[in-house]
Amino acid sequence: MFFLTCALLSLAAAHAQDMQYSVEANVAVARGRYAPFWHVSNRQGLGSVRRRSAFTRVSFGGRHCLAGGLDMGWCADVVAAYGGADELFVQQAFVDVEWRVFALSLGQKERWGNMRNHSLSTGGLTESGNARPVPQVRIEVPEYCDLFGTGGWFSVRGHLAYGWFTDERWQKGFVAEGRQRTVGVRYHSKAGFFKVGNERKFPLTYEFGIEMAAQFGGTVYNMGDNRGENYHNPSGIKDYLKVFVPAKGDKDYHGMDRANIAGNQLGCWHTVLSWHGVGWKLSAFYEHAFDDHSQMFWEYGLWTEQLVGLELRLHGCRWLGCLVLEYFNLKNQSGPVYNDTSDDVPEQVSCRDSNYNHSWYNGWFNYGMVMGSPLCMSPVYNGDGALECRNNRLEAYHVGVEGRPADWLSYRLLLTMSNNWGTYGEPFVSMKRGTSLLGELLCMPRSLKGVAVAVSFAYDMGGVYGRNLGGMLTIRRSGLLGF
Repeated sequence: MFFLTCALLSLAAAHAQDMQYSVEANVAVARGRYAPFWHVSNRQGLGSVRRRSAFTRVSFGGRHCLAGGLDMGWCADVVAAYGGADELFVQQAFVDVEWRVFALSLGQKERWGNMRNHSLSTGGLTESGNARPVPQVRIEVPEYCDLFGTGGWFSVRGHLAYGWFTDERWQKGFVAEGRQRTVGVRYHSKAGFFKVGNERKFPLTYEFGIEMAAQFGGTVYNMGDNRGENYHNPSGIKDYLKVFVPAKGDKDYHGMDRANIAGNQLGCWHTVLSWHGVGWKLSAFYEHAFDDHSQMFWEYGLWTEQLVGLELRLHGCRWLGCLVLEYFNLKNQSGPVYNDTSDDVPEQVSCRDSNYNHSWYNGWFNYGMVMGSPLCMSPVYNGDGALECRNNRLEAYHVGVEGRPADWLSYRLLLTMSNNWGTYGEPFVSMKRGTSLLGELLCMPRSLKGVAVAVSFAYDMGGVYGRNLGGMLTIRRSGLLGF
């Protein structure tokens, strides 16, 4: 897969007539224990928790029309960093081939969560853009496609993907000697969404769908922090099918994978109701998370394990282009009790989920960053080299605002307040409150075509991340290279 992607990238670059390029430099400094939360989170894994960090990024890409109605897009993106997970790494390397409404994507590509305003939202509950991208083979209908014969009133989109995690070398350097880590773990995700309504004919639309993801295969070292206790998880053809249609593992599986469900399975339901006004749009959204099959059908309550919010877009207003309000609640984790069926206790109770953590696969992390909501504390904050999320029981209130007062100037403001309880296994002695803020200005000087300069300041206070104050400067130059 890696060599195929490289070959396709080389072929695409060799036949490029107009190639897009981007050169970016980023510097961040802070006072406190860490870099501020919003300088770390939802940055595709490029944010660093360290008080001083920097990176330089160079990317090339393009799009080409091929024979038979095929379109091909590609990108090669390399980063040299200080204070991050790696000093030199490939952030993106992918080839996309599109035909009509279908797309095939090969490689490692930055993606954001479903139905989210990624610049203002806290991020999706399954995948948010908080961590480095995962290499994968992905087949999808990326945009809503009208169902035949419905006149545009019913449409669908979705995807199916398999890939693999590449952070084992980082794990070996981060994880303390004798603690649990994994090698060669596989990745799987799928989603399907259905839309009712045609905003060109009536302003009300409704969207509903499900998104699911899984980790499977690979080898677990020092299982349960027991030195030398290693297990190999199966990853044959049948195991790819088992995570596609979630089922219990067979005799080749161990522990919870055999008793409960094969692999680390998680996902969420999405629903969005939107009114498309003249010059404005208002959307109300609800996202419900589940872990394995626990809470998949709201068996322990409707208003828990959720992200709910409003998004208002004002197309003609420069000072207030978009406003997002969100309420996040993951404090229940289905409930404090868990039991799989046995001869002694025949009743099965699916609670005590510990979202994003898992006993066999470390958890839903990539290079130490939570792949779901960044509001749950990522393992990179753990000073003892443990790959686990130590604060996933929390509720939060969030506001995001952005605008563009002038053609050359835009701004973004984020404010997040949270109440935190730790985890069921290791609860905080008392609830911790936290507040995180971000203010950002983006300047695109008319006299310097293709140049963008972003300046931001962020601040944390409270008992979760402590008191942190930091600034970040980003300079980017982009344009076309003609041949």
